[in-house]
Amino acid sequence: MVSFSTIHLRKQAMKTETVGIIGAGAIGQAFARQLVNSGLNVILSNSRGPDSLAEVVNALGDRARAGTVQQAAEAGIVFVSTNWSSTEAALSGLSWSGRILIDATNPVILPGFTLAELGGKNSSQVMTQWAPGARVVKAFNTLLASVLAQDPAQAGGRRVVFISGDDAGAKSEVEALAARMGFATIDLGSLETGGHLQQFPGGPLPALNLVKLA
Repeated sequence: MVSFSTIHLRKQAMKTETVGIIGAGAIGQAFARQLVNSGLNVILSNSRGPDSLAEVVNALGDRARAGTVQQAAEAGIVFVSTNWSSTEAALSGLSWSGRILIDATNPVILPGFTLAELGGKNSSQVMTQWAPGARVVKAFNTLLASVLAQDPAQAGGRRVVFISGDDAGAKSEVEALAARMGFATIDLGSLETGGHLQQFPGGPLPALNLVKLA
């Protein structure tokens, strides 16, 4: 059981007040809304440029602004929710050294929802190759956008977010971020182990909507 004092300490442990988002589709916008609702600032970006996001950031309010992908990637924590086919290009040419990268992507090839060719790895392991130096944490990819957008407080508990990663410090910061937004977390271990469990298609956890009771 996680006490309210523990949640408070996790909130205090966060080292950033601004989160960058690369990919401003339904998942990116839902995540941005949760960040803003919890008092954090957000920089939204996409491949079409800041002007295309004017309406979105206006709806989110003063804590949100549109930026370039470069500007979003300069935040201490960067949330990536791009289509898999464009993810490598979105991450290339950016400085990732020491930054926390939340991998919310799924390696889906459209049409057909088939699994991309990953060379025997899972998508988060591939992400570490595309963003050298990043501290990759797999999280928030298993919830549908419509679920992610809802209040995390449900049925007397908190909606669960699965996380996995190879950097303990990065996972702790993502746990603190999730707690600040009102989510509970379940740590699945390493990217090799947890990444396979979280991955869609193929893993058993995507689309599960679990609530952790207090």
